[in-house]
Amino acid sequence: MSEDEPDIEVDMKADAEDRGESLGLMEPLLIGESAKHRAQLSDLAVDLAAKSAGLRRSLPPGVVTALADLVRAMNCYYSNLIEGHDTHPVDIERALKGDYSTDPEKRNLQLEAKAHIAVQRWIDDGGLDGRTFTAKGLRETHRRFCDLLPGELLSITQPQTKERILVFPGAVRARDVQVGRHIPVSPGAVPRFLARLETAYGKLGKTDAILAAATGHHRLLWIHPFLDGNGRVARLISYAALRETLDTGGIWSVARGLARNESAYKAHLAACDQPRRNDLDGRGHLSEEALAEFAAFFLKTCIDQVEFMEGLVQPDRLRDRILIWAEEEIRGDRLPPHAGTVIEAVLYRGELPRGDVAKITGTGDRQARRITSALIEREVLTAESTRAPLHLAFPAALAPRWMPGLFPDKPS
Repeated sequence: MSEDEPDIEVDMKADAEDRGESLGLMEPLLIGESAKHRAQLSDLAVDLAAKSAGLRRSLPPGVVTALADLVRAMNCYYSNLIEGHDTHPVDIERALKGDYSTDPEKRNLQLEAKAHIAVQRWIDDGGLDGRTFTAKGLRETHRRFCDLLPGELLSITQPQTKERILVFPGAVRARDVQVGRHIPVSPGAVPRFLARLETAYGKLGKTDAILAAATGHHRLLWIHPFLDGNGRVARLISYAALRETLDTGGIWSVARGLARNESAYKAHLAACDQPRRNDLDGRGHLSEEALAEFAAFFLKTCIDQVEFMEGLVQPDRLRDRILIWAEEEIRGDRLPPHAGTVIEAVLYRGELPRGDVAKITGTGDRQARRITSALIEREVLTAESTRAPLHLAFPAALAPRWMPGLFPDKPS
């Protein structure tokens, strides 16, 4: 389905009344230089930028790539968990291999997770670069996600009438909605408000671009452009904004922190829906103070997640956890001898040519191939082809041992 497929455009415009709401209803979109909380937010943005860059510089490129794959599953797990959909990363990995549950509901959630990961991979490959908060970028993100969902997840039920309403991938809503106490703008006004969002968040300096990942997160949810999927899209958009601005390498995500502080996250979002409190609360229609408080919460959550990942992947600690695991597997005859030596070499170098395995293990070619095959079979190492160099992988099943605390252990 193309981004501008006609039937979606028709659905977008049918009965979509624009009640002429002023764009000023969404102001402020940024925290001004003279705002009371601006200095604190700027300091948080600088701190986040420094910590994120330091984390990426501390890791070999091969480890960054492997870690980004695991973080995609983690991000997907926590973002969907906020929506009440609990699909463990082990089950997400199974879905990526085409191994689905026989339970229809669990299978649908696996497909949902697979769709989320596909969109994040597209973002990690630069799919949204330069157009994160553009109307086309937002619609394409929604379309890519919904295009891969099973039909059972492409509808919502109207609470009052129990009417089943179809969700069209990439189409902005054509009807009024209510989210908690908040009533978003009329459906026909959505394109106008998205255009304002695009103007406000285009061509920002680095500090404002970091802050926009937070302020734009709420304002996008305030508009509520789609019938369903707005939360996931908003978190993906904020992820994309931070990834591009900070060059994160995709090795950390705010979604874990938001899910672990879900009540505070949702309370801040609700507070940002409220009008200006008094003459000291900015000059826009909405509360600047509430928006600044949410931005501070969001940035502190980002910093906390960078520090959490930094603690997990400190080279010596990560190496020790992985090699202790490998030694246990060798003693249990689940991995061949010298497997740990190969893993250690990959950890140190970032990648390892297959021809070097025999040399570093002091074995013959046949035994070297056996070690390599065993590690690939256990999904500890990966390679693009049978001749390509070996790279480290972080399988979700081993995350409790290798990356403790990244996500909950899977119940047995």
